Amino acid sequence: MKKLIGSAVLALALFPLAASMPQAGPISSACIRSDRDAASRRLCNCLQSVANKELSRTDQKVAASFFKDPHKAQEMRQSDRRSHERFWLRYKSFGQTASATCSRRS
Repeated sequence: MKKLIGSAVLALALFPLAASMPQAGPISSACIRSDRDAASRRLCNCLQSVANKELSRTDQKVAASFFKDPHKAQEMRQSDRRSHERFWLRYKSFGQTASATCSRRS
């Protein structure tokens, strides 16, 4: 019982620290794995932070795929499908916010 209480107290004590740590997500992971010279852990975590606020998890997975296959982004942007158009508007907004937010941190 003492171990359980001790573990719970420790978890609660570390919670604020864990909440402030960047969380890995699809954008951050794809960014870090990319071969781009500008990709740094700091920049990739910033992009993920913005994505968490602006994009759904599904949108994040689609956007992350662009790091591996940039042509896919071009195909989606030019697509006539309504769902691609709606995604692209969300992605464009994400890009503008990320540019304004993350360029100050890199």
